[in-house]
Formats: sequence, C-alpha cells, structure tokens
Amino acid sequence: MKRILITGALGQIGSELTLKLREIYGADNVIATDIKKNDSEAAQSGPFETVDVTDLNKMVETAKKYNVDTVMHLAALLSATAEAKPVFAWNLNMGGLMNGLETARELNAQFFTPSSIGAFGPTTPKDHTPQDTIMRPTTMYGVNKVAGELLADYYHHKFGVDTRGLRFPGLISYVALPGGGTTDYAVEIYYEAVKKGKFTSYIDKGTYMDMMYMPDALHAIIDLMEADASKLIHRNSFNVTAMSFAPEEIAASIAKYIPGFEMSYDVDPARQSIADSWPNSIDCSVAKAEWGFKTEYDLDRMTKEMIEKLRQKL
Repeated sequence: MKRILITGALGQIGSELTLKLREIYGADNVIATDIKKNDSEAAQSGPFETVDVTDLNKMVETAKKYNVDTVMHLAALLSATAEAKPVFAWNLNMGGLMNGLETARELNAQFFTPSSIGAFGPTTPKDHTPQDTIMRPTTMYGVNKVAGELLADYYHHKFGVDTRGLRFPGLISYVALPGGGTTDYAVEIYYEAVKKGKFTSYIDKGTYMDMMYMPDALHAIIDLMEADASKLIHRNSFNVTAMSFAPEEIAASIAKYIPGFEMSYDVDPARQSIADSWPNSIDCSVAKAEWGFKTEYDLDRMTKEMIEKLRQKL
C-alpha cells in the first residue's frame, strides 16, 4: 500500500483507520472520502473528497485523480439500521461494494472491505464458529455481507483483483459514536458509565457476542493488507475476534473502575433477535495461521483504557 483511497472515511472504522494510515504512510497518501465533509480530524488532516459510493464514475474519477493503488471500502449501513431500511441497505451496501470493486479493477488496485459476524445465522454453529461453515443469515445486513464476501471472491477469481477482508465482531471505540449496529450497546455502556454511572441495556443478560477493541481492529486490517498474498488461502473474509462477553460481564468489568456502576435491562426485541442469530464465539485460528493475526486487548485492559479516554473526552 502506497496511496490509499478510503470510502466511508468518517464512519466508525474509517475515522480512526484514516488517521492510523496517515501516520504510517503519510498524510498526503491517504485520501479520505465520504458522503459529506465534517470538521473531524480525519476530514481535515489530509486529502478529502466528497464521494457518494453509489456513483461509480465519481469513485473512479477520484481514484484516478490520486493514482491510488489501494481501495478500502468501508461505506455501509449497519445491522440494526439496515433492518429498518432493507431496500436502502441493499442499494447502498451492494451497489457501493460493486462500485468499489469496479474501481479497484479499473486501477489494478488492492481492495479491502470488512465483513461481519452478521454474515452468520441461527443455523451456524454457535460456539467456536469455524472459518468455513453454514452461512444463512436472517437479516438484510447479514445477507449483504455474505453476498459481499462472494462478490469479492468473484472479482479475485474472475479479474485477478487482490481482494481481502475480515469478518469483524462488534467494534468498541472511544473516538467514533455508535453507528446503528446491534453490538453498539458495548460502546454506549462506557459512555453512560462515565456520564451517569448507570446503563440500561437493550441486549439481554447471558447474550454472548464477539467483540474487539478498535486499536486491535486497525492493526488487523493493516497486517492483512501487508501480508504475503501467496500465503492467503482465504481472502473474503477471515474470522477475527479478541473476546466474547455478555452484558453482565462488561458491567462487572466497568464496576472495577467505577464502583457503584449499575446496569438494568430493557430488551429491544428487534436487536435481541439479531444478536440471538449470531455466534457466541468464533474461531480465528485460520487468520492466525495464514497471516499471523493477533490482538493485545482483553476485556479488562480495554475497559480501563475506554474509561480513561472517555473521562478526558467528556
């Protein structure tokens, strides 16, 4: 990677990935794009272009303008929001992905897009979910992700595009606000713990979901993109995870640093239904074997840092 175009650069992953890549590859070599510009550091610290990912011509024109060799396509509607707007989600998630792949093909560029544990469904093995398994999701977001993995594989086999991806679990960060995902409770709980000392969870106790702290997710993206292509058997996408916990366990971790923290429950049937269709824990041994995937944060280390950073921020 030398010159990188990022779509959805001001979103949950993009706002941090943009800065990390600029730190490594140089500010002028990372071109951030999104549907509109804001005053965030990601938008202001280097090149920025307004790009609607459903506009193929604009995407290709922007990529050629900066002569990019890598396209990182992050623009998407997340799980809970996609379920509320399924037609819009299909048009944005799949149309945008196709345009991103076409842009990469046009420029002979490397291509990355994230998949998700949402690609799994209720018939997928729940515990230690393997890399290759049943994938029959029951949400529009999940359908998009499975179709996206297959489409990226197609572009690799049909056109030789160097496509790569990760099946992310829930991502936790103190930088970007939640963006409409089912796992967002695990971000919101920290904000509410710091501000109010209590939180009402819309996900029920005993509901295990895989999670990852954003610094580990950013390193995983970069490590995968820099990996030797000849060693990659799986490309789109690798299971990755750092931890799996239920709401009461994250609450217990927070209580170690905020004594008296209280958690109650008001379960949202829609988001609970999505969570129940996902794995309890996934197996990332293939990512470790093919490109050396690793993480640094467990639940307590993440909690300590999240609280420290949010106290400074808030």
